[in-house]
Amino acid sequence: MGKGWEGVVLKLLRAKDFTFTVTGAEQVTADYRRIGFTDGGLLAAAGPSLHPTMWVRLWFQDHGKPHQRAYTLVDPDPAAGTFSLEFALHDGAASNWARTAAPGDTIEATVQGTGFVPPAPAPERLLVIGDAASLPAVNSLLDAYPDTPATLWFETQHASDAELPVRLDPARHEIRRIARERAGAALVERVKAELPALAPDPASAYVWLACDTATTRTLTGWLRKDLGLPKSRVNSLGYWRDAPGGAAA
Repeated sequence: MGKGWEGVVLKLLRAKDFTFTVTGAEQVTADYRRIGFTDGGLLAAAGPSLHPTMWVRLWFQDHGKPHQRAYTLVDPDPAAGTFSLEFALHDGAASNWARTAAPGDTIEATVQGTGFVPPAPAPERLLVIGDAASLPAVNSLLDAYPDTPATLWFETQHASDAELPVRLDPARHEIRRIARERAGAALVERVKAELPALAPDPASAYVWLACDTATTRTLTGWLRKDLGLPKSRVNSLGYWRDAPGGAAA
């Protein structure tokens, strides 16, 4: 499959290409699907650079044009050369592919741009802001800090989001669910009202957030400018954006 100008740019940046093969699929909820893959050599190539929240770009055809979307590796097993990816389903080429993916199907992928710098000193509490799209990354972060308490603000869009597999340990983690309203404004308001009490020392607080691009940008600016968190204590990435008409893109 041709990858268009994005593929050319990624190649210039020395991105690496792989082909994944579907091994199985599970409909986790009506709006969420997990797909298993063999890795096409990805995990061996990643070696010691394999890290929490690691993501890959998958390539889809959208009306004859190449279309790429990023997904976080779920439970990568380097010895077996396998992992899963999870899809928050909506309208679009990626979700359409995921709905019908079956064992033996293949898909092209590119790795470039992913990274994770462990906060130092290690956080006393993880402050995490996410949604269904970033849930795999959220889970990998919780797995990476098994002894660290965490508070998660989790934005929901569907009733079925209550059934999503958030890897919570009730003894260490709390989740605060917020229904998506006013293009993410409800989430922003809750976080601004509640997070400061959990981050009394900006130098030692640590916030990881990945929501829609506009919400992520708003909260990142607030954390840096208003709360005074150093850049090294805020890890943020916009995972998706609202397309015209309100559909995710």
